[in-house]
Amino acid sequence: MNQNLSKLGGQLRDIWKQLGTGQRLTVGAATFVLLAGLATIAFWSSRGDYGLLYGRLSDTEAAKVIAALDDAKVPYKVGAGGSSIMIPADKVYTMRMQLAGKGIPQGDGVGFEIFDKQNFGISDFVQRANYVRAVQGELARTISQIDEIESARVMIVLPENRLLLDKDKYPTASVFVHVRGNSQLQPQSINSIRFLVANSVEGLKPNHVTVVDNLGNVLSENSDNDSLSGLTSTQLIARRNLEQYLAKKAQDMLEKVLGPGQAIVRVSAEINYDSITRTEEKFDPDGQVIRTQTKNDENNDSVTANPAGPVGVSANTATDTNTTQTASTSPVTNTKNHKTTSTVEYENAKTTSNTLLSPGGIKRLSVAVTVAARVEGTGADRKVVNRTPEEIDKLRRIVISAVGVETGTQNTRGDDVTLEELPFNDQFATDLTRELDLQQKHEMWLNLARNAGYPLLGLIALIVLIRIFKRTPVQEIPIGIPVGRLMAANGNGHGHGNGNGHKFEGEPGVVTVEVLNRLIKENPTNMTQAIREWMNKGQSREN
Repeated sequence: MNQNLSKLGGQLRDIWKQLGTGQRLTVGAATFVLLAGLATIAFWSSRGDYGLLYGRLSDTEAAKVIAALDDAKVPYKVGAGGSSIMIPADKVYTMRMQLAGKGIPQGDGVGFEIFDKQNFGISDFVQRANYVRAVQGELARTISQIDEIESARVMIVLPENRLLLDKDKYPTASVFVHVRGNSQLQPQSINSIRFLVANSVEGLKPNHVTVVDNLGNVLSENSDNDSLSGLTSTQLIARRNLEQYLAKKAQDMLEKVLGPGQAIVRVSAEINYDSITRTEEKFDPDGQVIRTQTKNDENNDSVTANPAGPVGVSANTATDTNTTQTASTSPVTNTKNHKTTSTVEYENAKTTSNTLLSPGGIKRLSVAVTVAARVEGTGADRKVVNRTPEEIDKLRRIVISAVGVETGTQNTRGDDVTLEELPFNDQFATDLTRELDLQQKHEMWLNLARNAGYPLLGLIALIVLIRIFKRTPVQEIPIGIPVGRLMAANGNGHGHGNGNGHKFEGEPGVVTVEVLNRLIKENPTNMTQAIREWMNKGQSREN
């Protein structure tokens, strides 16, 4: 076997030595292309599809995941920044379940898994501290799930448990967030974080939760709702939300009619924040009713005697004579009195109403609208075409109806709507659009050139190889067979010929490739025997 291989190697070396420069270049290029193709096929066949195992990992958690993958001997790739890890797609879900069984990744901090291990003899203080740590860790993991936040830390301060409660001591919390790309958190995200933390801790209010980002900005304000600053902040937020809501309603309707960016609407609202309780009493004089009625009747009868007898003892001595005389001579007065008293009290009909006016009512609305003037033509032929008064009035009525402005005799609040048609300065937008179009065209042509460049380079290389191969001169290959000996092998004696009557004059010399091809075409059987005899003789000389 080794002898055959050595013979094959020797023959290949002989053939390589007999080739010309162009032929060697062609064979080398073909060999390189073949090997490169085989290597590419082997590389792509051995490379499987990778899927995302975990993303948005911290450095600590990524190191734990990589260590677990190394122990399991699973190939992996680390994404840009080291926050994402990819493994073969067919092993993603299996490895996730295996890593979840090991508690990897568990996120930053310690969660409620701190209570998985039973610790006997632990003090109440340590138990309370572990509980606070667990709540902080779970909140930090939950907040980190928000798309805008990369990582978060939560610190909670709880007052000590005492028999006597101090109203001045209450739970507080601080949240530190690392925002992705150093951007600004939206107000709704900040409020979500505050309410999430407040509802997770007993007795904690959202106003007592402070949120700070990685740039050192305080994203929340610790102000009570019943304080002056808290009330003022709430009022400003309510006014701003109302103005934005009304302006968006009117602008959306105008843009449906005029087109995007063709109208600007701004609303200024005055809101009444006074809380008023009003009590009214109304009396109806025509609706009298008897409230109370009292009637008293009095009858008095009296008799009065007026004696006129002499003064002295005889007058004061009661004798028959004296009595008879007195009775006959004394006048008698009879008095009768009758008195009737009536008291009647009337009540007028009365209506009592209590009215409570809550804060938040609109006192006045002021709306400013700017509509872009119509432009006809392009370039130097552009000119502004003003709208008719009827069209302006229609647009104004649209704004009035959308915002809810009072008009005419019903305008008790003094609402005002101003609508003006002005030409917008769109030069900057036009230049920016032109630059974007040019950039897009450049990128398109660059992509086309890049995609077509590689095949074009390959085609050029192929054309160059073909031209080199065609320009290569015919090389005389000395095969070491004299013409006389070659002719002797075909049975024609010592003559020079090809067996068909053709003679090759001249001294025995070197057979060229053209002569050899002609001989093979004219008498292939004799040439085959001659070449076989020559090869056997060459092997016998080597041995």
